[in-house]
Amino acid sequence: MREGGYKISLKFVDTELVANELCIGDVVERHIEDGDIVLFNRQPSLHKLSIMSHFVKVRPWRTFRLNECVCNPYNADFDGDEMNLHVPQTEEARTEAMSLMGVKHNLITPKSGEPIIAATQDFITAAYLLSYKDRFFDRKAFTTICMHMLDGRNQLDLPPPAIIVPKTLWTGKQIFNVLMRPNNRSPVMVNLDARCKSCVTRPGQYPDMDPNDGWLVVRNSQVMCGQMDKSTVGPGKKDSIFYVILRDYGPDEAVSAMNRLAKLCARYLTNRGFSIGVGDVYPTASLRKEIDHLVSAAYKKCDNIITTFQAGSLEKAPGCDMEQTLENSISGVLSKVRQQAGEHCINTLSRHNAPLIMAKSGSKGSDINVAQMVSLVGQQIIGGQRVPDGFQDRSLPHFHKNARQPSSKGFVKNSFYSALLPTEFLFHSISGREGLVDTAVKTAETGYMSRRLMKSLEDLSVKYDNTVRTSGGNIVQFQFGADNLDPADMEGAGTPVQFHRTWTHAESLTRDDDEPSLMPHEIGVICDSVLEPYRGRYVRKGLLHNEELNYEDDSDYAIDEHESGRRFLKSIKSYIDGLASRLRKVRTIAGYQGNTPIRETAQDHVDRTAKVAATTLRLFIRLCLDKFTKAHVEPGHPVGAVGAQSIGEPGTQMTLKTFHFAGVAGMSITQGVPRINEIINASKAISTPVITCPLLNKWQIEAAKVVKARIEKTYISDILCFIEVEWDSKSGHIVMQVDTDTLANMQAGVCVFDVAQAICDQRKLKVRPEDISVDKDMIFVRIRETDDLPPRSKTKSAAEESRDMMLRANFLRRTLPSVPISGYPEATRALIETTEENTYRVLVEGYGLRGCMATEGVVGTQVRTNSVMECVQILGIEAARTTIANEIAEVMGYMGIDLRHMQLLADVMTYKGEVLGITRFGLSKTRGSVLHLASFEKTADHLFDAVAGMKTDRIEGVSESIILGQTISVGTGGFEVVRYLGIRPGHLCQKPTLFEDSWRAEQKRRSNRSVAPLLQG
Repeated sequence: MREGGYKISLKFVDTELVANELCIGDVVERHIEDGDIVLFNRQPSLHKLSIMSHFVKVRPWRTFRLNECVCNPYNADFDGDEMNLHVPQTEEARTEAMSLMGVKHNLITPKSGEPIIAATQDFITAAYLLSYKDRFFDRKAFTTICMHMLDGRNQLDLPPPAIIVPKTLWTGKQIFNVLMRPNNRSPVMVNLDARCKSCVTRPGQYPDMDPNDGWLVVRNSQVMCGQMDKSTVGPGKKDSIFYVILRDYGPDEAVSAMNRLAKLCARYLTNRGFSIGVGDVYPTASLRKEIDHLVSAAYKKCDNIITTFQAGSLEKAPGCDMEQTLENSISGVLSKVRQQAGEHCINTLSRHNAPLIMAKSGSKGSDINVAQMVSLVGQQIIGGQRVPDGFQDRSLPHFHKNARQPSSKGFVKNSFYSALLPTEFLFHSISGREGLVDTAVKTAETGYMSRRLMKSLEDLSVKYDNTVRTSGGNIVQFQFGADNLDPADMEGAGTPVQFHRTWTHAESLTRDDDEPSLMPHEIGVICDSVLEPYRGRYVRKGLLHNEELNYEDDSDYAIDEHESGRRFLKSIKSYIDGLASRLRKVRTIAGYQGNTPIRETAQDHVDRTAKVAATTLRLFIRLCLDKFTKAHVEPGHPVGAVGAQSIGEPGTQMTLKTFHFAGVAGMSITQGVPRINEIINASKAISTPVITCPLLNKWQIEAAKVVKARIEKTYISDILCFIEVEWDSKSGHIVMQVDTDTLANMQAGVCVFDVAQAICDQRKLKVRPEDISVDKDMIFVRIRETDDLPPRSKTKSAAEESRDMMLRANFLRRTLPSVPISGYPEATRALIETTEENTYRVLVEGYGLRGCMATEGVVGTQVRTNSVMECVQILGIEAARTTIANEIAEVMGYMGIDLRHMQLLADVMTYKGEVLGITRFGLSKTRGSVLHLASFEKTADHLFDAVAGMKTDRIEGVSESIILGQTISVGTGGFEVVRYLGIRPGHLCQKPTLFEDSWRAEQKRRSNRSVAPLLQG
């Protein structure tokens, strides 16, 4: 037999032969060769092909085979990876594993509700190539491609061709119509509007007219426009086709569609061919010329900046010294070169260029990778800066001392195609080494962080009263995430329904041109009538008498157990009111005066642009309510373990030592793994404390300067013209001249007398008020012996007295310039930041939240600090909880983690009334289980203390139950079957068996039959 050109041998094996052998493996070894297809028959007496029950492909390797789409959650990359197979031993365990761990039930990540299993790499590339605008196939090619993805059991309903004359042709986009809905019996009707990776349309323009075909529009499983790329078939986006199928039609349909795509793309790419050659990275002559021009212009700019710096006329950037200003200026110029060269390279390459196809489709790499291969590699960054000096005053001995030119500090002007110079190669290697070291160190740091999170949160679960509790019964949250919704079921950004897409879906499913459009007032009436039964479920009750309140009552005198439900109903009503408002505007524009049309085409215009049909409206509300009901978190759900993994897993993707500038050069804020560690450790002293101060007058820079001067610590050295020691025949003085112009320009509200008072207030100086005098801008401090010096005695010589006075004078001369005259003691410095709206606010480096809140000109209610411990001291535990959640969100917000996980972590750290870190000390204050603490850290100490103190352990948590082999009280172990125990005396007597019952019934029936004639007589 031949199938697809390959020879296949069939062997028919009698099951009697199998039964007589030791095991099936022996049969395979003795009688069957590798690659044979083995057919087993059911009846042992038949030795030839009859009734086939199994169709087994024999494989000699001990390998798992899994669809490449599933590699992402396993982090599997086929470079020697190993896996362990755990076989459930009971039917109960088998059922649980299939229901809870089955791949099709885990297509989305509970971290954010985004799809984690979807098309990847080659599949995305093939889908991108297939969905080009210029892909046309004749009937033979189109049906062949369709059969690539169908398994022969599904019927194929061929769609009508896109082009009929002069030749019947189908488009590549129609292949995806078949992929989503192979035949008319399929219920899958996908409706989707999504932004593709290549979209260049700005907001306000018509996105479906995008010149790059970068806006995907699908209506009833028919692709109208747009390309398939990572955004629409890949993981990580809620706008992907598979996610929409999953949400609307369930996991089985989503898995089927994904499987069809995997088969289609693998076979299409095999037939078409896709590879990279030297020709793909060969730059054209015009590109080389343009890059040379860009590099030479950048070098000239850098030389000018260096010359200006050496002449001492470089303008200093705020918050930076001259060296930092120079480095920032040069780095800005050089980073711009790579960006411009990269853009020019991408624009000049052919659209058939293989690396470019991969970058644009999102399957692998980025535009920068392509640009580095073709145009130039660019500036190498080490530790956030240009390459530092490794030798004396230079990076390498190939350069002059103190050379600051681009080539001597890590700028690589060659591409990987043109080959790097030896110095450039070394710079590139240094940068690569830093990445490797960073990865190795980061693995240990994030691993320990994840372990601590898991140990602190592992036993938190949702109970049947909707509270989140520890295994000991302590309440951490009264409702998970304050709304009792599961992050895995969030369709929008933190909301269970994406209203716009759901409305489009309902509109497409119920499109009927004969159904009239509703009037604006009718929309509100139907909406209220449909929602009224649901409003009764979310009743608010009074605090004192538990009486039912009016639905519209929003006063504080209420117990609101169903706040999220009420809020969701209001959001539905708000969206529908928006549709009614739009309809009202369109009717006015179209030519309606009241309900009377002035133009004949008015109703047609309304129906085309803003029609709201009653059927569509009812279906939309029903879909929204169904999704909201499904989104509720189930009792027993291990929200703690899921939250710990959701925060810990993205930590491995964060860089270890990252600092970002808080809008101004010179102010860096710790980010990445170190910042997360600071937050969850509840560190008292953090590396970069910053207080953000919004201003009452945020439009004028002068007002910001006044506030800055009031907050920032100012020293005498900042306003000093000179300081000298004067001696006369009787005594000595320290003479200081204050620069009154500088003092006035600082706008700190300080005069010369305040400076003198500040000197008196410094106890360590021991200057008395009578020892200090002021004359205009001069301050005189008399030098005298202090009280801690030994008193004068007859034995003390004049030389010794003179020496003591000299020591005192030197001490004052050295110390007085460092005396603070204004500002807050712990506020190191303040900077003025310009926001995106061209307004100003003040950023304060250091501590002093209370002082900043009380500063005149600052909006005290909006001041915030990134120090959790200062926040809890000044504002209390609730403010600290909010700060923890906000700070984690600020560090990890771009990773798309649901806020509910961060709020749970913040609650765990604060629910005891104090901020407890996720450390062994914090854990021991919140958990009393000896085994739980011993399984974390200091095992011997905990066990020794428990034995010495005769402690008991109730074995309620996760760790303790695993150690002793008991059922965990989370998830499927979180409930118990309750049996009726209202036992009465008759319940405990011996019950007849099933056969006894049937025998007695038969005897009774026979006796009734024999007595019946007597009764009739």
